Amino acid sequence: MARIQASDSLIPRQIFEMPPAEQPSRDRENQSSADSDSQGSGVKLKKQIGLLDGVAIIVGVIVGSGIFVSPKGVLKFSGSIGQSLIVWVLCGVLSMVGALCYAELGTMIPKSGGDYAYIGTAFGPLPAFLYLWVALLILVPTGNAITALTFAQYLLKPFWPSCEAPAEAVQLLAAAMICVLTVINCYNVKWVTRVTDIFTGTKVLALLVIVGAGVWYLADGNTEHWDKPFSGGNLSPGYIALAFYSGLFSYSGWNYLNFVTEELKDPYRNLPKAICISMPVVTVIYMVTNVAYFSVLSTDEILSSDAVAVTFGDKMLDYMSWVMPFAVACSTFGSLNGAIFASSRLFFVGARNGHLPAAISLINVNCLTPVPSLIFLGVLTLLLLFIKDTYVLINYVSYVEALFTLISVSGLLWLRYKQPKTERPIRVNLALPIIYLIVCLFLVISSCSQSPYEVGIGTIIILSGIPVYYLTIHHPVKWLADTSQSINLWCSKFFICMPNQEKFD
Repeated sequence: MARIQASDSLIPRQIFEMPPAEQPSRDRENQSSADSDSQGSGVKLKKQIGLLDGVAIIVGVIVGSGIFVSPKGVLKFSGSIGQSLIVWVLCGVLSMVGALCYAELGTMIPKSGGDYAYIGTAFGPLPAFLYLWVALLILVPTGNAITALTFAQYLLKPFWPSCEAPAEAVQLLAAAMICVLTVINCYNVKWVTRVTDIFTGTKVLALLVIVGAGVWYLADGNTEHWDKPFSGGNLSPGYIALAFYSGLFSYSGWNYLNFVTEELKDPYRNLPKAICISMPVVTVIYMVTNVAYFSVLSTDEILSSDAVAVTFGDKMLDYMSWVMPFAVACSTFGSLNGAIFASSRLFFVGARNGHLPAAISLINVNCLTPVPSLIFLGVLTLLLLFIKDTYVLINYVSYVEALFTLISVSGLLWLRYKQPKTERPIRVNLALPIIYLIVCLFLVISSCSQSPYEVGIGTIIILSGIPVYYLTIHHPVKWLADTSQSINLWCSKFFICMPNQEKFD
């Protein structure tokens, strides 16, 4: 990846070092279990994620709040249940195509950071920084905040069955969840993968309960909602784009394993395998879950509900209806756990390349986790909990994410042209990135006419990163560089951290 040659004031040399004899026992155990080529090379992130862990991360991050929030948005903009189901299937296919393109990029550029690494390699440091900038302000903390708020709303629903839970209670519970998961991620990667595995199973079980209840309801002869499935469908390109945005929000997270490539065992083999296993599974689960929703609930019931799964449970599970909000809360808990784990590596890699304060690239010498990056992400997410309209946030996230995904896939085509002889363990058919590029371009252009305000705000935020880049990276202001160095020194001591010792080209 094209790296910034930052001054020593921005990325200090090792300023906190613990003699080998004084390292805690856990650190010695971690070092002894590391790969042989890492002996004596200092602290670094360990390769602890296997194939099943990778599948659990992808499924766990994708199946979060989206399937329980977005059915309303997809149906609202589609206009009919038949068209809505088509959108859900096409969103799954589109996500699968995008994931295969990212499998080529991830095995060609086996570095953590996902889109940030790929855009930087293809187009240079400025576009990469703009992705990091918008991820910092919109993509990552917003997605995490939506998931945390959904967790709190569902968990509190049984205590306020006939009305909305107080906003303060929802925000406080969401904040507590973020803090707990941040601590888990700071302490041990194995704990993170175990939590992900357990809660991925829980959320799949919850969706199977919905599917089973829907199948029983249909088998009992209740098919009235399917008499005219395409009645009222909206074929306006702008509304189709907005329906896709809501659907794609539910699939967002398929690229999160690419954020932690450096911690994945045998990434050339396990990255594409994890993608090919998880994406069809998620698409099938989403499809049958929506069939169950549409079979039991009328269009008006879905559109008037802010918690579709809870409304479904109230109608079908009787005195056991409390199980559904609890299961959904477990689902979002696991999803946020995986998202925090993966997205914190984005900021870690950005700081390691000189695009964020150097303190964020520090690694705790005991746990071998990027503690400052995790705490930084946690603080950002906490600040966004006070935004109420989650659907506006979804529109911001969807537009910006589609734009930068378009740029990343454009980078794949550009690298095919500029670096045709570079080794590519996975090489997808050229038609796939071209199709994905055309669809993303349609979504970005269509959203400009239907949501001009959200698109305008998102574009302004992206462009605002250009002066920030030149003031802090290209021509750094001295007092900012001095402040960065002071923060780096303080974090090194307070969090018992050292700079990453991994060597990169």
